[in-house]
Amino acid sequence: MKSDVYKISQNMTDMEALLAESERCANYSGLSAKEGIRLRLLAEELVDMLPELLEYCSGEVWYECEGRNFEIHASVLLDDMLSVDREKLMSVSKSGKNAAAKGIMSKIRIAAETMFAEYLTMPPDAYYDFYSMGTVPEPYYYSTTWSLCQYKLAMEQEEKKDEESWDELEKSIIANLADDVVVGIKGRNVDIILKKSF
Repeated sequence: MKSDVYKISQNMTDMEALLAESERCANYSGLSAKEGIRLRLLAEELVDMLPELLEYCSGEVWYECEGRNFEIHASVLLDDMLSVDREKLMSVSKSGKNAAAKGIMSKIRIAAETMFAEYLTMPPDAYYDFYSMGTVPEPYYYSTTWSLCQYKLAMEQEEKKDEESWDELEKSIIANLADDVVVGIKGRNVDIILKKSF
């Protein structure tokens, strides 16, 4: 089952309809009250990240469920004319040390911004460490894919763990409740897919 598709833009102020859709999907699939709350928490985490990302784009959000397997999709399209914003977007990925990259949801947002910057011909050595740690070697059907599961696996395999990054993972709602979050780019579209099975 695919839910209604909601148009999103930077001007969108009422995100409550997107969150209410999670409750409809939970009821449709017969989730328990506790499972429904978990799905809503995941939706809230994703929706809270969107306003900053929508500075560069507009897009759509929808839910898909098959039985007790859920996906929350946010598909965003890079604007044609970025003008001054292009400089700002390109600078996101150049320093490697951006204070805005704190917390898992910020990292997911910056993975999407990095893909936008890559679309605008970003030099390959400008990647963040966390971005390269989460890049999937053989992307699904995207030209580039970042996965939260791959990032977590790479963090677990690090001989000397970055305590701050590890702490972020342990405290993150998304990292603890979602099965995976995949960020992929195809043309000018960046898709963020949050996956959860109950």
